[in-house]
Amino acid sequence: MQSDYPLWWQNAVFYQIYPRSFSDNNGDGVGDLAGVIDKLGYLELLGIDAIWLSPVMKSPMADHGYDVSDPRDVDPLFGGLEALDLLIAEAHGRGIKITMDLVPNHTSDQHAWFVEALSAEPGSPARERYIFRDGKGENGDEPPNNWPSVFGGPAWTRTTGRDGEPGQWYLHLFAPEQPDLNWDNPEVFADLERTLRFWLDRGVDGFRIDVAHGMAKPDGLPDMDHEAFGLLTNDDDDPRFNNDGVHDIHRRIREVLDDYPDAMTVGEIWVKDNTRFAEYVRPDELHLGFNFRLAKVGFDSEEIREAIEHSLEAVATVSGTPTWTLSNHDVEREVTRYADDTDPRAGLDRARAMILVELALPGAAFIYNGAELGLPNAELPDEALQDPVWERSGHTERGRDGCRIPLPWEGETPPFAFSSNTKTWLPIPPEWSTLTVESQLEDLESTLSLYRLAIELRKTRPEFAGESIEWYGAPPGCLAFRRSLGKLVCALNAGPDPIGLPPGELLLSSSPLVDGKLPPNAAAWLV
Repeated sequence: MQSDYPLWWQNAVFYQIYPRSFSDNNGDGVGDLAGVIDKLGYLELLGIDAIWLSPVMKSPMADHGYDVSDPRDVDPLFGGLEALDLLIAEAHGRGIKITMDLVPNHTSDQHAWFVEALSAEPGSPARERYIFRDGKGENGDEPPNNWPSVFGGPAWTRTTGRDGEPGQWYLHLFAPEQPDLNWDNPEVFADLERTLRFWLDRGVDGFRIDVAHGMAKPDGLPDMDHEAFGLLTNDDDDPRFNNDGVHDIHRRIREVLDDYPDAMTVGEIWVKDNTRFAEYVRPDELHLGFNFRLAKVGFDSEEIREAIEHSLEAVATVSGTPTWTLSNHDVEREVTRYADDTDPRAGLDRARAMILVELALPGAAFIYNGAELGLPNAELPDEALQDPVWERSGHTERGRDGCRIPLPWEGETPPFAFSSNTKTWLPIPPEWSTLTVESQLEDLESTLSLYRLAIELRKTRPEFAGESIEWYGAPPGCLAFRRSLGKLVCALNAGPDPIGLPPGELLLSSSPLVDGKLPPNAAAWLV
């Protein structure tokens, strides 16, 4: 660890595991924690510092674990609490930290609190834990406001009273099976504190906080402009999110985390404005915040440079640590995102180049499982789709299943040793036979080998020092920057022609040089 990063998470390489799709140990076609334990040697070989586990808490799986029915238990689908305890112990034995997804904005509709609320009277303490409202219009037949769900359809569902008559409505910014909690109720935070301490006391090293900008709701729940926002998106001015009250919640979370000095939080923050983003990573709030700019821009040098500059500026005013990621379980994989119809290799070449850009930057880096294999999004038949967005949008939005396909480990045909069961929860494309871990491990030119070497160099070379970067002059369509202390230089060629490299010794390149020049769709490190 570099001396300018005294805390482990400030310069860590996190590896996001989507447990359903990582490795299935019991043969039911769904990944589990025993599968993660089985692959810890692979993760150690890859060189990552920490695992971010997507939700494994008890859940009916209406949104694949982001609908939590018991936040202090592990779902039997993943192996139960004992499996997580064993994973923590085994990972720590290999020097790998474990961070978990935390879902504080909402619960499952099968959570004991919500079951109680449905059977309780309007205005009762049970209902005050959630956001219940009377409807508008004659007989309350219209929702309390016009908010849409992020997943499509209205953000309100009407209940049925004890007499069988229509009753109040409850708010769910996501699926109806995910009712939003009322964070104005002190009971809600008291329960979250119990959850935080439960996992931290078991050895968990931190949390990724889902919808970290969403818990607080505006006074009066005002109507919104529907035209301004689409499905699976929100904006800085979206009244459903980024309300000022959320910062008090994060300060209270931080007070709990401060009792565990080595633990950390990273928030899912879909906020574009740098000043407003910075508020989330002030010294008394989140340790880290996901800035998704780099994961949303195309393969364009000006867009990439602007994303980097904005991300650094967003944390600089509060002396925060930047975070970088190119993909996750909600974002189209980079190989597909960077694709070019005129060049079948462009998507993969550009993805390989961009991981060198990401790992050259100061701060924490996040890698989504399968990115190190160069996996693209998969095209799935309609009948295979499981994301609730597909149904909620009336089959107009295909959702996020394409980036959640199980990983291919070895062999020539699906399920590629992900499972002993050929009927995996999402089908694995047969053409992924060339992308398996087995086929890439011994290939020095593979994407997996590139990731392994890049992570090793980042961890061991003194040139990766300094909390800021300095920009080099670069030809049109290209960019180059240098780490402020360590003097590592990263050059990216997003233009159409090979380019000469800045002075220095070549440390690593994402594609072979052409007559000593960096080819298009490639990046290089120099020292």
